[in-house]
Amino acid sequence: MNPALDAETGLADAPPGHKEELRLWLRLLTCTTLIESEVRRRLRARFGTTLPRFDFLAALDRAPEGLTPGEVSRRMMVSSGNVTGLAARLEDEGLIERRAHHSDGRAQILRLTPRGRREFARQSAAHEAWIAELLADVAPRERAELFRLLGRAKQSVRARLTEEKP
Repeated sequence: MNPALDAETGLADAPPGHKEELRLWLRLLTCTTLIESEVRRRLRARFGTTLPRFDFLAALDRAPEGLTPGEVSRRMMVSSGNVTGLAARLEDEGLIERRAHHSDGRAQILRLTPRGRREFARQSAAHEAWIAELLADVAPRERAELFRLLGRAKQSVRARLTEEKP
């Protein structure tokens, strides 16, 4: 993505009185898109992998007891078809394993293999360093305040979502 052509830049010449909420949303979207694009690029360049593969390994890393494919799908917010194909490829590479569910023999549990744990540890350490590098110009005090304010924004969005449900 060309940083000069992001969603927020399109509003640079917006008439006065343009909705502050929309400008905030576009700033959040732009920051997310810029960071995500760079992380995707670096994962490809350094590890020959993709963000969905990284996210899949991260989901399993956070659940050492394993997850069903449906749980992985919900955590990654993708279709179960996407999880099935990705799981097969990661299993072929020896990064994850499938086992029968302890209480339901028809269900499967997906877990990182020792090799998968080592590979994810390498990737996640690099990922953490990249995020720190990308946000290095934001002072620690500013990061804490931004984190707090984004928490309030998240709370506001969640409150509106529950109000809208029938």
